[in-house]
Amino acid sequence: MTQTTDTAPEAAPDEAARRTVRVPYDELLDFVTAVFVARDLPHDRARSAAEALCYGDLTGLGSHGVVNLTRLYLPLLASGRADPNAEPAVVADRGAAVLVDARRALGLWAAREMMDLACRRAAEHGIGLVTVRDMTHIGCAGHHAERATRHRMIGLTASNCGRQRIARPPGGRVAMLGTNPLSIAAPAGPSRPPFVLDMSTTVVPTGRVRVAARAGLPAPEGWLYDDQGRPVTDAAAFDRGEAHLAWLGGRPETGVYKGYGLGLLVEVLAALVPGAGMGPEPEALEGTGGPSGRDDDIGLFMLAVAPDALRSPDRYAADAATLFGTLLACPPVDEDAPVRYPGQLEAERAELNLRDGVPLPAPIHAELRELAAELGVNAPSGGES
Repeated sequence: MTQTTDTAPEAAPDEAARRTVRVPYDELLDFVTAVFVARDLPHDRARSAAEALCYGDLTGLGSHGVVNLTRLYLPLLASGRADPNAEPAVVADRGAAVLVDARRALGLWAAREMMDLACRRAAEHGIGLVTVRDMTHIGCAGHHAERATRHRMIGLTASNCGRQRIARPPGGRVAMLGTNPLSIAAPAGPSRPPFVLDMSTTVVPTGRVRVAARAGLPAPEGWLYDDQGRPVTDAAAFDRGEAHLAWLGGRPETGVYKGYGLGLLVEVLAALVPGAGMGPEPEALEGTGGPSGRDDDIGLFMLAVAPDALRSPDRYAADAATLFGTLLACPPVDEDAPVRYPGQLEAERAELNLRDGVPLPAPIHAELRELAAELGVNAPSGGES
């Protein structure tokens, strides 16, 4: 005899992970701000940090959003590896170029301050370089690069991973470098969202792999390889130490040295210039093949360029409108998939999510509500979509 019930069967873990809950953006922002305040950040810093973290979910880059609140940022603060009240100090100031010691300030907040400083110097000199050592994780590099566009400037952000090693050099047996993100943002002309390129120099950041693993989804072929160079599609194999992350380009025949070279470029700019922690230090040679080290003493390279200081402001805007407008006018292969430029789709997602609510995986929404109860702050609402 078959027993029947009026209640739905409990969802499998991977099915639960794929459900989403839409949360009003203002509620999510207020909640994350309150959490950081509860961890001793001054309110203005907490708000800036919350905006940087929620940017990931708002624009569809969920691997760098609130999923990392309890997994990355709160542990950094709890362990003392990030100082909520640190006051970054200027070590050297040459007008257009500044060296800053972040003193383990929370990177979500401090990176915003560093780009604002670069923009102020660019307004005076035409270019502003701020290079930083002893930083902590900054979140989405694109969020910080994009701030320059609010001043009609071009922004560049490059960040290494301190002494954390995740990716191996091509042909190497031990990890030497981090995912070393690189971002550039520029105004794209009147009434258009800015061009924002935000990329890891590995084929994907580690967060994308872990999001797939938590959802029970396979990793697309080309993300991960085993020690014999064979593709691995089990996303969970990365954290088990059974697969390593590929560089952009994947294999020698498809341009892996370009991704590797970009990763080294970031290491040079973000670590060598400010004197921050490096991935390729002698202790890296003692690695077993998997990730090693910690992301302490992260280095940051932030550049702001003010075209208006070098040529007529109207001419840059007109030329940007021509450049990006011509790209958008390119006839598409598929009429339902028009040509876009980096940053445009993210801006469209942000507009939609501001209107309809920010989509969060149901387990992450539940986790945030548990954290709210623990800290005695208002929990984000939301309903399944």
